[in-house]
Amino acid sequence: FPLELTDVLPVNPVVTVGELANGLKYFIRENKKPENRGELRLVVNVGSILEDEDQQGLAHFVEHMAFNGTKNFAKQELIDYLESIGMKFGPEINAYTSFDETVYMLHVPTDSAEILEKAFQILEDWAHNVSFVDEEIDKERGVIIEEWRSGRGAGARMQDKQFPILFKDSQYAKRLPIGRTEILEHFEYETIRRFYRDWYRPDLMAVIAIGDFDKSRIENLIQKYFSKILQKKEKRERKIFPVPDHKETLFAIASDPEAGGNQISVYYKLDLHNQITVGDYRNNILEGIYSIMLNQRLGELNKLADPPFIYAYAGKSPLVRSKDSYSIGAVVKENGIKRGLKAVLIEAAKVKKYGFTQTELERTKTLFLRFMERSYLERDKTKSVNYASEYIRHFLTGEPIPGIEYEFALFKKYVPGVGLDEINRLADLWISQQNRVIMVNTPEKEGVVVPTEDELLMVFQEVDDMAVTAYEDKVSDLPLVSKIPSPGDILSEQKIEELGITEWQLSNGIKVVLKPTDFKNDEIRFDSFSPGGHSLVSDEEYMPAISASILMSESGIGNFGKIELDKFLSGKIVSVSPYIAALSEGVSGMASPKDIETLFQLIYLTFTAPRKDSTAFISYQTRMKAIFENKDANPGLTYSDTMQVTMSQYHYRSRPLTEELLDEFDLNVSMRIYKERFADASDFTFLFIGNFEPDTIKEHVKTYLASLPTINRTETWKDIGIRPPKGIINKIVKKGIEPISRVNMIFTGPYQYSRLNNYFFTSMISVLQIKLRKVLREKLSGTYGVRVSSSISKYPYEGSRISISFGCDPERVDELTESVIEQIDSLKTFGTDESYLKKVTEAQLRSYETNLMENSYWLGFLNAAYEYGLDPKEILTYPDRVKKLNLEIVQKTARKYLTMENYARFVLMPGEK
Repeated sequence: FPLELTDVLPVNPVVTVGELANGLKYFIRENKKPENRGELRLVVNVGSILEDEDQQGLAHFVEHMAFNGTKNFAKQELIDYLESIGMKFGPEINAYTSFDETVYMLHVPTDSAEILEKAFQILEDWAHNVSFVDEEIDKERGVIIEEWRSGRGAGARMQDKQFPILFKDSQYAKRLPIGRTEILEHFEYETIRRFYRDWYRPDLMAVIAIGDFDKSRIENLIQKYFSKILQKKEKRERKIFPVPDHKETLFAIASDPEAGGNQISVYYKLDLHNQITVGDYRNNILEGIYSIMLNQRLGELNKLADPPFIYAYAGKSPLVRSKDSYSIGAVVKENGIKRGLKAVLIEAAKVKKYGFTQTELERTKTLFLRFMERSYLERDKTKSVNYASEYIRHFLTGEPIPGIEYEFALFKKYVPGVGLDEINRLADLWISQQNRVIMVNTPEKEGVVVPTEDELLMVFQEVDDMAVTAYEDKVSDLPLVSKIPSPGDILSEQKIEELGITEWQLSNGIKVVLKPTDFKNDEIRFDSFSPGGHSLVSDEEYMPAISASILMSESGIGNFGKIELDKFLSGKIVSVSPYIAALSEGVSGMASPKDIETLFQLIYLTFTAPRKDSTAFISYQTRMKAIFENKDANPGLTYSDTMQVTMSQYHYRSRPLTEELLDEFDLNVSMRIYKERFADASDFTFLFIGNFEPDTIKEHVKTYLASLPTINRTETWKDIGIRPPKGIINKIVKKGIEPISRVNMIFTGPYQYSRLNNYFFTSMISVLQIKLRKVLREKLSGTYGVRVSSSISKYPYEGSRISISFGCDPERVDELTESVIEQIDSLKTFGTDESYLKKVTEAQLRSYETNLMENSYWLGFLNAAYEYGLDPKEILTYPDRVKKLNLEIVQKTARKYLTMENYARFVLMPGEK
């Protein structure tokens, strides 16, 4: 590779890059992950920034209309077709609009030439054949108003005040993508068509295709469908809108009665820098190293007993298309704005005066190299969606795409030689008094004092005048495990040949389930469980029980505090987390095969060497209290708390978390409960999935798992008696400033748990989801989205829960609720038709194909199989279950579980103004 600093960064040669005569660009790459799938994108270098005064919100409106009728797909035919071939609206059929671009996304099957070609016809239609039928425009107005409504709240109101200051004298202050409601509701049809004619043109577009296909065929399809688009003779200029510089410091201070927290942010607006040469790339590496080291220092401060902030951050990132920014900030407790700002500025001042330490730098360079190495090792297993995102940025902003092989070579050449001096110089480049914007967000309530502009500037002056001390990098030189335990034995081995699974029974009673895979090159995932959980503690010890595993993780492990442990593990790809759930406890995590011994050592220490750190406890409790101190102001949290206590019939353990409830935390009790839960490994089951062979981890299993302590107690979980209420419940929560309502209808009832019943149940839910979307969103324009979710329990009792939720105009709550009930009644009385069944089953089979190639899917499935005593081989019989589904079963399942005699409706309505 040409790797000298002056060399121009190449385009990865595996990417086919082309341009049609009409100016449309395209990027094609063959990629096998996932198999038989492709990621297609139509990228339009146009967003809300280009709207005329009478078009505010119409760039985004155009995006919506692309799904509501084109030359070749009338009205809803486009979505119907895509769903009929197994694609899901949302995850696999989607689009977004921002200030500067609009991107259409399809995740398509590639094992059918017909389907693949049809996908390109859809992209072409979006590019120049959207219909804009008057009736459809009018119907979509309601949907977009509901999208606007769903985004309203304290954050949006404060943003309305702050964006005009952050983007002072810039078009960005006036062109939020969602637009203005008065325009959305009343614009003339021709106004949106004008935007589409002006800006949807080939010289502003790119087609991106990544997937499991022959790229020459894809190039032919692009030529076939996009060459016919004519270039306009008269074109409006696609301007890049500046964000003007300013010498003075600007202040954007906003308060709101529903604000959930307190935040201080300082933005330093920066000029864009080219990303053309190897030298430019190396500078990006330096910037990343600097930001990681400063953020690690900030992270240490929030571990103090009285932390100056809940969390803090610093980093450089794009602000908008024409401006970068370096920002520092913190989320703080009430009346902690000045203290939090001061703490962040002091850390920045320490770096400016003393720089970073050599040990910090070496540790971070190791971290950088390790994560780039991981990307390199996974280069043949990288998903197409990742490449699609990268090539979108390349087209829009010029981000380099030299390929991971080239980038890893750059890292290996340049990261080891990065010196402290050049890292430390970055502080002077980014932080100045020019182009500075100070933003403050606070709740508007009695007792909260909002700092003035002068008081904020005084904090900067105080830090400038301070004699700051140098940072001390404290690193432990102790080994992770002080004494390697005496190994246990593997008593027996069984295999499930059909699944490639090996089961080991260890001498201390632990069962180990091993499933080697080649889905990822640098990943091993694991999970474990043991029956019991916090169901076994008394109500009085419930709060210490649910916080026990978090507090132990915050405290570190063995001889290492949390900060020292994080430093020790820097440069390793490994994660181990204990949990204590309602009915079980366990440990889960992941690692690179390279760090497999560290993984097993951490599992061993999680059982045998939990650490009780009183400073970590006080810090965590303080930060949690700060998070909850303004909870009551949030209408959404009041609404969800009401549902929680009602659906549990006000059970003691379903009390919503509050600032006062956090006083029930008790470190000593948490430690005792944690030790009790992990005192006996004999009834644990461990599952390992990933890139390993049983023989390569056998010694680690014997040393670190088979040696875990056991007392061979016989225990299981306890039923603490939480049950949903029976009958019909209707609750209205009146809270909130905005004209926003939320509706949630919850159906509960008994259930018979089995793989087949579970499949029929979730299939019925999928049918209902599509039906409700078609009526509530597409027909009635009453909501931006309706969500149907469900859960099934086997323990402590067999039960089902179905939740139907949506947001809407308060005046339409009853109308839309009646529509939901009508659709439920229709499904129960008349059933559905084959088109719905096909959409659901095609999507299920397509998802199953890709899931079988995912470590996380196998881990979740096998974990449930072993915990619930089900046959793990049923993972292979899913297609057989799909074949059994029919219209009668969907209807019967709806009748059984969507009973109008047993449901609760919760409605959030605006409160008194």
